[in-house]
Amino acid sequence: MNINQAKEYIKNSIHMYLKKDEYGDYKIPVVRQRPIFLLGAPGIGKTAIMEQIAQELGIALVSYSMTHHTRQSALGLPFIKHKTYGGKEYDVSEYTMSEIIASIYETMEKSGVGEGILFLDEINCVSETLAPSMLQFLQYKVFGKHSVPEGWIIVTAGNPPEYNKSVREFDVVTMDRLKVITVEPDFETWKQYALDKGIHNSIISFLELKKEFFYCMETTAKGRSYVTARGWEDLSDIIFMYEEDMLSVEENLIGQYLRNIKVVKEFASYYQLYNKYKADYDIEKILAGNVSEDVVTKVKQGSFDERVTLVSMLLDNVISKMKDALLESDYMKSLLVSVKNLKTKDNIAEDIKISVEARGCIINELESAGSLSVEEKMMHKKVIKFLRAIEVFEMDYVKERYNEQLDNMKKQVGDAKDILHNIFTFVAGSFDGERELLILVTELIASKIASRFIAMFGSEDYSKYSELLMITNRQDKLRETISNLELV
Repeated sequence: MNINQAKEYIKNSIHMYLKKDEYGDYKIPVVRQRPIFLLGAPGIGKTAIMEQIAQELGIALVSYSMTHHTRQSALGLPFIKHKTYGGKEYDVSEYTMSEIIASIYETMEKSGVGEGILFLDEINCVSETLAPSMLQFLQYKVFGKHSVPEGWIIVTAGNPPEYNKSVREFDVVTMDRLKVITVEPDFETWKQYALDKGIHNSIISFLELKKEFFYCMETTAKGRSYVTARGWEDLSDIIFMYEEDMLSVEENLIGQYLRNIKVVKEFASYYQLYNKYKADYDIEKILAGNVSEDVVTKVKQGSFDERVTLVSMLLDNVISKMKDALLESDYMKSLLVSVKNLKTKDNIAEDIKISVEARGCIINELESAGSLSVEEKMMHKKVIKFLRAIEVFEMDYVKERYNEQLDNMKKQVGDAKDILHNIFTFVAGSFDGERELLILVTELIASKIASRFIAMFGSEDYSKYSELLMITNRQDKLRETISNLELV
């Protein structure tokens, strides 16, 4: 299965494991809750999906890479304890609590969250001295003398033997106690993530044309040659930074992230071509709806690859605008809750202080639980900043400042819708045939950000050019939520 399918499978399994009966006991007894073993090539996003699952389920996450652990750190250190048996005293060896188990209790203590995921990466690459204890742990959920607390689901991950010489194969007895999920690299799945994550558009459009370069692992005369999803994402980050400082992105830099000479050379050439397209077509004017006849002529004369790249550039820009608008919308919905509470208060300064402290606690607790996304943290901090700025003023001033923020959100939404309209107009009027228009509509569907934006705010152009868009009750409710942001 691909990584998205694996995520849903794991999420559903955890949901079932955490279901309780009318007496508060887990419906599936802890002893019958099989640990999940996620088996897949390196760099395909196994760790990332665990963070997403914890955030979506509202539970805690404790992560460890088992290759960094010795037998002592995993099981605890031995010490001598005096005990009495049958009236006689004995010196008995016992163990301190495992570092891993202790981390779970510390997380519960700091976050106040009692349920979570214990994620152990590279589980099949542990040291020789730790291996027997790991097998015992997978079977009985015990490290040394201490068990994993109830409500904590064990998810492990590892690489197949062909990717890692240190891999130890588990015996049948152990495997029979695990839920094994095998994950394969899949570009189409990764592309959805890349569009919403904001991976550099040159990478997305290059891989759209050269899907075979998305993931490769081979042994050559010069050693292991490989390209991974992690490599592409890290390359994206450094390209953005180099462009910000107006530095040249060359083969030597690319080769630090993609360890395959052929892929490096082809992407380096494409990146130069990408920047040429960007200048030739004057993307900013297309987004603004100012398309010259020269650009239309170039489009009609361009190759299919060139057209695909152009559509990808336009999509990258509009999805970025949509993301900003959605973040602002989420912020306004969160801010509305705090501001509405102030309307009934005699002393808003005191209530603001309480609200700020409460949001600060939420940030600390979710961070301690390992289940706070960057976007959610930014939203809470933005609300706190707003509240602190109005704490010495009267309610009329608060309402005025709130409405200014609401107008800003509406402008961002309007700007994104205008850009989307301009893109549809350009693609529909400048390309021969429907291939590029189909690509545009399909990519908008694939992007979670674009789909959510259109569901909330609508798009006449999208409705016009796609029979796939249906106005469902859920979409109507989302739009109703936005209209309710008005502070009356």
